[in-house]
Amino acid sequence: MFTGLIEEVGTVARLEGSSRGARLTIRCSTVLEGARTGDSIAVNGVCLTVTGHTSGSFTADVMAESLRRSGLGALRPGDPVNLERAMPANGRFGGHIVSGHIDGTGTIESFTPEGDAAVWVTIAAPPALLRYLVEKGSITIDGISLTVAYVDAHRFRVSIIPHTGAETTLLRRSPGDTVNLECDIIAKYVEKLMQPAASPQSSNITLEFLAQNGF
Repeated sequence: MFTGLIEEVGTVARLEGSSRGARLTIRCSTVLEGARTGDSIAVNGVCLTVTGHTSGSFTADVMAESLRRSGLGALRPGDPVNLERAMPANGRFGGHIVSGHIDGTGTIESFTPEGDAAVWVTIAAPPALLRYLVEKGSITIDGISLTVAYVDAHRFRVSIIPHTGAETTLLRRSPGDTVNLECDIIAKYVEKLMQPAASPQSSNITLEFLAQNGF
């Protein structure tokens, strides 16, 4: 599990493979502290398993599903990427619950400065993802935990403070760029639990039954 607080911006060294799977090598330093094979590191929000590492880089395999759901396949050597190690059990929970399992991608529409303190970022996304967003709720963009400030049927907006802009890749992007999105997992669980059971042995308890029995 991650929190969406980026620890370091690394640099893509190599991406080898195809749409059926790839191997990604990232140059970095901070997230390598204490790194072991098998550890989890989120790269632009995608949870990857370290399969090898040196004093200045790590390598991870990227399965086809991750390539389909995210923008990792479009990375090129020299591209900056947001990095975060999995949260330790005794760590501070500074962001929100982030699984590192990308739901899909969005497209940056615009950047709009507001005074000297913030930049509004507008991102278009498919309705299948926007249904899970609410104002003042959480969204992960390229691994960054952010607060949704506006959402409609086609797009949403977040406000980026100077610290986040300086310590992540988001404000280095351009309109038209693709970003990885992970919606709040709590919303997805609630939706699943609210769906009627598909089993033929599902319960006969209904709202009418509960009302008739004093509930």
